[in-house]
Amino acid sequence: MVSSPTLAHTSTLTLVPVRPGLWRVTHRSGSVLGHIERCSDPRGDSFSARRLTASTRVIELGTFWQLDDATDCFR
Repeated sequence: MVSSPTLAHTSTLTLVPVRPGLWRVTHRSGSVLGHIERCSDPRGDSFSARRLTASTRVIELGTFWQLDDATDCFR
């Protein structure tokens, strides 16, 4: 089973595990906002954020060293 990471400060967003290292970002209303993926790097793990638009288009929001920073892109 894949677990959801704990977010530091959010009551409107939830990370739903898709597979190890990939989470679906959902709003409390149930709408899917995008995905966050853990990326391995020699300097440590980073987190890539991608927003879904029009249900088929993906916009790269950036890569971050902290999961909370990647999640902030969806607020």
